[in-house]
Amino acid sequence: MIEADETREEAPVWGRPEAFPEAPEGWGWVGAKNEPHRCHSLEELHTAIRNDADGGVLLAWTPEHHYMVLPEEIPGSGDAVRAARKVWTRLELEEGNRKLRWYGLGFLIFAFYTFHQNWQHVTYVQGENSALGETLKLTRDSPLLGVALLLFLIFGLIPWYSAFKRRKEMDSWTEEKIAATVPSIRFETWLERQKAPLTYVMLGLIGIVYVFQILRSGDNGIQTAGLLKSKEDTETWRLLTAPFLHGNIVHLLMNGSAMLYLGKRMEVFSRWPHVPMVFVFAAYIGGETSLHFLGDKTGVGASGGLMGWLGFLLIFETLHAGLVPRHARRRLLAGVFLTAFIGLIGYRFIDNAAHAGGLIAGMLYAVIVFPKSTSVVRPRATITDRIGGSLALLLLIGAAGFTISRLLKY
Repeated sequence: MIEADETREEAPVWGRPEAFPEAPEGWGWVGAKNEPHRCHSLEELHTAIRNDADGGVLLAWTPEHHYMVLPEEIPGSGDAVRAARKVWTRLELEEGNRKLRWYGLGFLIFAFYTFHQNWQHVTYVQGENSALGETLKLTRDSPLLGVALLLFLIFGLIPWYSAFKRRKEMDSWTEEKIAATVPSIRFETWLERQKAPLTYVMLGLIGIVYVFQILRSGDNGIQTAGLLKSKEDTETWRLLTAPFLHGNIVHLLMNGSAMLYLGKRMEVFSRWPHVPMVFVFAAYIGGETSLHFLGDKTGVGASGGLMGWLGFLLIFETLHAGLVPRHARRRLLAGVFLTAFIGLIGYRFIDNAAHAGGLIAGMLYAVIVFPKSTSVVRPRATITDRIGGSLALLLLIGAAGFTISRLLKY
């Protein structure tokens, strides 16, 4: 529980009592749309928490609270919270089972189709064993099958495993474990409520470019502004236009979701100027790394810059350990391992060199720019930071505009 007498120097911004809105009189709770729901007693509030089957009770209050708090922080709410979480995890696991079945079925269909198509095109040279081996090789190298496997892993297996793990943990959820989750839940709830306009600007730029890419040239637009590696001397400008292009809508949505979370986290804690500066630096270094290590494959996508954000946050939050709870920092590390695993599975069409280069670039940026600090106060943006961030943002806007102009000329 967050104590009411914590000062600004003793708690990070998300851990202070005033991190959430002021509490009205009496008892009540608010949901995702910030609509207030008043209760007549503590027992009625506990009932609302217990019956919260869809995670609708985000914050709550009692007469003893000057500010809203988490449902987990309401006195005597342990049993109600535990009952609600059991329902959540059960429904989540049921949904995970459905996704596992459907995406698994989709993967099997693609696997059968790929195997069948490759078998039809095998030339029998040294007998049936040779044909089978050649078929398996072609099946293994099929991009379509690789995409199907990635979709199964990302949208089927991983969500199911996460739901299964949380469901198993509910069997041993005690009052102590509920209390231990408060910092992480409070951090994520507070972060979700923060505004990050620059992150949305950058997301909008990528989305607008993708619209032009589809309407004007489709997949062929990749050749107009993507990172071409078949040329002996690749144009330098392609290092900044390639991040605005994407291979398909799934590629765009995956990068977009990562951009929303990582960008907001950066913008809120390290301040906005570093968001575009790290992206430009990491995307450039990631592109250069890709040119040297990935052969002649054309590269597109914002992943290099996004991995730079991820690497930056890993180092920045380690250097400022008081700003973010440990469990939230571990989620970033899990993101690195997950990205590496996905890259291993889809190495034939995923630019792992750009990912690695961007990640290291973001980490180096954080090490160079931010000294270690034990303070729980977020660093302030200097005039130099604002100038650099503004120039980097203008560069990204110009790169997006130039990418669109290339697509229009195609």
